[in-house]
Amino acid sequence: MRTNNTNLTRIAAASAAIALATALAAPACIARADELEDAQAAVTAAQERYHDAKAQADETQEKIDQTESRIGELEAELPQMREGASNAIRSSYKMQQGMTGLIEAILSSEDFYDFLSTLQYLDIIQGKHTEAISGLTQAQDELNQQRASLETQKNEEMEQLAQTETALKDANEKREAAQQAAIARKKAEEEAAAAALAAAQKAAEAQQTFTTSTGTTATVEAPTQTNDNIPSVGGDREAFVNQWAGRIDDYLSGSPLSGHGRTFAEAAYDYNVDPRWSPAISCTESSKGAVCFLPHNAWGWGSKSWPDWDSAIRDHVEGLSIGYGYTISLAAAQKYCPPNSDFWYSTTLAQMNLI
Repeated sequence: MRTNNTNLTRIAAASAAIALATALAAPACIARADELEDAQAAVTAAQERYHDAKAQADETQEKIDQTESRIGELEAELPQMREGASNAIRSSYKMQQGMTGLIEAILSSEDFYDFLSTLQYLDIIQGKHTEAISGLTQAQDELNQQRASLETQKNEEMEQLAQTETALKDANEKREAAQQAAIARKKAEEEAAAAALAAAQKAAEAQQTFTTSTGTTATVEAPTQTNDNIPSVGGDREAFVNQWAGRIDDYLSGSPLSGHGRTFAEAAYDYNVDPRWSPAISCTESSKGAVCFLPHNAWGWGSKSWPDWDSAIRDHVEGLSIGYGYTISLAAAQKYCPPNSDFWYSTTLAQMNLI
C-alpha cells in the first residue's frame, strides 16, 4: 500500500470539517430537546389546571342541581300545608265569629268539655300548620339564597375554566411551534451534514483511509461503493465457516480481534448475517478493537461490555440480525449511526469489500 500525503491532508481537513459541524450541531440538538421538553411541560401543567377547573365547575353544578331539586320538593309540599292551615283557620274563625257555627259546634258536641276540646284542637292544628308553613318558607328562602350564591360561584368558575382552556390552547400552539422549529433545525442540520460529507468525499477523491496492523494510517483506492457481490449464507455450515474464517482472519491480522475469524463466520451462519459486516463495523468504530470505549466493545454497541471477544462477537452479530437485517444498507446505517450515516455507510461498505 502506498501512502499519499496530499490525500491524507485533504481527508484530515474534511474529517475536521465534519467533526466541527457535528460539534456545532450538538448544542442545537440539546437546545431543541430542552425547548420541546419545556413546551410539553407547559402543556401538561395547562391540562392539569384545565381539568381541575372543570372538576370544580362540575361539582358546583351538581350542588346547584341538588338545590333546585330540594326547592322543587318544598314547593310541592307548601300548597298542601297551606291548604290544611287555611281549613283550620276557616273552621276556627267560623266558630269564633259566627253564631251559627258556634251553635253547630255545641250541638255536635257530646258535652261542653268536648266542645272546648274541639276549639283547642282547631287552634293546635292551625298553629302547627302555621309553624310548618313558616319553616318551609324559611327553608325555601335559604335555598333560594344558596342557589343565587352557587350561581355566582358557577359563573366565576366558568370564567376560570374559559381562561384555563385558552391557556391550554396557547400551550398546545407553542408546543406545535417548537416541534415545527425542531423539524426545521433538524433539516438544516442534515443539509449541513450532507454538505460536509460531500466536501469530505470530494476532498478524499475516492480515497479511503484506515489503520493498519502496525497502527499507521494508510490510503488505498476505495472500491466502488456498491454492495452488489453479497455473499449468501447457506449450505453446509462447516464449509461456509471454513470459507470465511480465513478471509476474516486475514482482514483482522495484527489487530486485537486477530484469530477470531472463525467466531465471526460461525455467528454469521447461525444468525444469517453477511459475514463481512460485523468485522467491517469493528474497523469503522474502533480500528478493529484497538480503541474500545468499553471492554471488548469494538462496535460502538450501546453501553455494553463483555468478558471476552467470542461472546461479544456473537452478541453483536445476533444484534445485527435482529435489528438491522442481513447486510449493510443506507437504512441500517441511518439507524446505527444517525449523526453521520452516509459517511458511516460508505466507510463500512468499503471495509466489507476488502474482506
